[in-house]
Amino acid sequence: MKKLITCLFILLTGLQLSAHAGDLDSLKQKLQVTKDSLKGPIYIAIADQYLLKNDTITSRRWKFLNQLEALNYTMLALHIYSNYEDTLGLRTCYNSLSKIYRLQRKYIQAKWFILQSNSISRHKKDTPNVITSLIELSAIKGDMEDYKLAMRDLNEALTLSVKRKDPKSESAVQVGYAGLYRQMKEFTKASLAIKRHEEIDDSIHKAQVDSLARITAQDSLQIKKRDSVIVKKKVYISKSKKPYKQGSAKRIVSL
Repeated sequence: MKKLITCLFILLTGLQLSAHAGDLDSLKQKLQVTKDSLKGPIYIAIADQYLLKNDTITSRRWKFLNQLEALNYTMLALHIYSNYEDTLGLRTCYNSLSKIYRLQRKYIQAKWFILQSNSISRHKKDTPNVITSLIELSAIKGDMEDYKLAMRDLNEALTLSVKRKDPKSESAVQVGYAGLYRQMKEFTKASLAIKRHEEIDDSIHKAQVDSLARITAQDSLQIKKRDSVIVKKKVYISKSKKPYKQGSAKRIVSL
């Protein structure tokens, strides 16, 4: 039985790697027919594929090589976006570079790039991405054991989430708190944060269900009204039609 499970795992892993390889081949072929100025998103997509491959392999050597490939392609995208002063493209690159350097445990570099991303979002007054970058920044500072500053970033992210009445972001912040409290070995607080996260998610789900129910009820009412109008029109038309008189037809024939 164990051998069967092992064989199935190897087979599934092989299929996943083949799928990723196919995606990579397709993306690399696109590079050949794409103008240099438009290659940025393709480079980022290729980098993402290399990072995805890391989820299906255990070899440290291959993980490191995939991270290097992801880093190289992200740098190529960064060069293009920099030339065209595309700040949104640059932010995407900064987020990717921060992720890669964090995977490599190069926390100073990871922190620097996520700060650049945060700066762009603040400049554009893009609060959702400010919150996202703060959560990631806090996680990196937690890895560096700078818990006080990590907590400060999460507190700011929570304040922004509550101010915007954004429960999804608030839920993500609670997950950040849980992770940080675990690193601090404050497991009771971590459990409370996860509980708050689950409660928020439950309220989001309930709100979505209620909204869907209201929409369904409104649609049903509209359909009933429409059907009622159609029925009334049919009744009106049938009443307005003059009945066919056979006597008149007979008189016409006799003439």
